Amino acid sequence: MKIYKHYSFDLWLTLIKSNPQFKQERAKLFHSKYNTLNKSFDEVATIVRQVDLMVNSMNEKTGKNIDADEMCLMVISIINDYHPDFGGMDMESLYSEMEALLFNYMPLVYCDHTKNTLAKLKESGSSTLSILSNTGFIRGKTLRKVLTALEIAPLLDFQLYSDEVKLSKPNKAFFQLMLDTIDRKKHTDIELHEIVHIGDNPVADILGATSAGIKSVLINSNQQTISCLI
Repeated sequence: MKIYKHYSFDLWLTLIKSNPQFKQERAKLFHSKYNTLNKSFDEVATIVRQVDLMVNSMNEKTGKNIDADEMCLMVISIINDYHPDFGGMDMESLYSEMEALLFNYMPLVYCDHTKNTLAKLKESGSSTLSILSNTGFIRGKTLRKVLTALEIAPLLDFQLYSDEVKLSKPNKAFFQLMLDTIDRKKHTDIELHEIVHIGDNPVADILGATSAGIKSVLINSNQQTISCLI
């Protein structure tokens, strides 16, 4: 495959994937602490999953970002049959509990080829790498810690997350932010056709990249893996 000057990567289901046990434990947290109607665990787990999917679709549609706090409040409201009373709820404490669970049940590197491919691209010295990721229940500040723990962060030149800039893929403005963040001292004459975005989502990643005028590669949701880049 052609060598690009800059590689932009999606994160979830592109470079990393959730630990299934984390999702179970997160649902247990909502079930045990915010379930005044005593709904079953399966009901609560389904609600958490539905909110996750719904918000992801909404963010893709609007190009904006619904914050983790808002997502948690949606879950708690639905669990309690849309009761609107959130008085006295400590959202930062709730997020801290979820973050602790995430570190207890760390996300996994997507596949055996992932880190090796990133290292090969980086070691050439002619290319830079970055993350361009939509977020949901987990904020960018936490994902930075995750990538450090997984030893992926040193292979990246910068990371951009939707919750930090209030933009979501496929919004062209989010991709433009990535383009504007590329180190112009290293790439003084970089052109759009020398930049590629890699992800698993045909809408957020591929259509988003196309709208920004850059190349794109779909992986993992089809028959192609990240190793195709090298």
